[in-house]
Amino acid sequence: MIVPREPQTPASVADHYDELDPFYREIWGEHVHHGLWATGLETPDQAVEGLIAHLADTLALETGQHVCDIGCGYGATAEWLAAQYGTHVTGVTLSSAQLRQAEKRAAQSPLLHFIRQDWLANTFPDGIFDHVYAIESSEHMPDKQRFFDEAYRTLRPGGRLAVYAWLAREKAGAWEERLLLEPICREGRLAGLGTVPEYRDWAEKAGFKVDGIENLSAKVKRTWTLCSGRVARKLLTRAEYRRYLLNAHSRNRVFALSLPRIWLAYTTGSMVYGLLTAHKPSSLA
Repeated sequence: MIVPREPQTPASVADHYDELDPFYREIWGEHVHHGLWATGLETPDQAVEGLIAHLADTLALETGQHVCDIGCGYGATAEWLAAQYGTHVTGVTLSSAQLRQAEKRAAQSPLLHFIRQDWLANTFPDGIFDHVYAIESSEHMPDKQRFFDEAYRTLRPGGRLAVYAWLAREKAGAWEERLLLEPICREGRLAGLGTVPEYRDWAEKAGFKVDGIENLSAKVKRTWTLCSGRVARKLLTRAEYRRYLLNAHSRNRVFALSLPRIWLAYTTGSMVYGLLTAHKPSSLA
């Protein structure tokens, strides 16, 4: 696993999203995750929803099921799933700024519930969820094994897990780690980037039967071209963006450096975007 030189804590992750909240919502929109260009012809909005739809298909969602969104962001993904499938979604986030936005959605739908809580120290009972998913949040967690252990514990027998994750190339070279992967972790407040074999191993040690790990890197890479372009335009046209980057007291301004780094990491294959799917064996098995 690739780990940053400076350890990243839940508090530093929360601070990252709280401080960058207005920029995230302007640059990324309400869905703080990659888009999926299955055909290459999708608009950015269609690609973002395509990533969620692919997740829903993987989980085989049904009306009335109770699903957990680990690292729910602004709650837009949960809202989309509730509207499309009639599922009850409980979302967990570390960020106060994200929770405020998510709670506005919950106020409009009885199917949604959001809380500010560390997944690694969550208070959910055993077997409460039909399905559990995480979209680009496991990277922030310092104890990946516990991430999977808690997913297994809170799932009912037969329940499914789906995890979209940023992953490091297996046996990455020294230059890849030094110039790309370690800085990406540090600048993005990621506690560590695991590899495909490591994610499979953590899931299996938790008790899951892994159904597969899909490499979606080529279909999501355009996300970073779009985001880099949007940031460049904001810097040219918006003084508050320039002030933030030039202010030495801006704790998370370094994340701007990761935009080209992440694009390059995908281009070189140093980083992989994967979807791990797994299930908790039925009690009858």
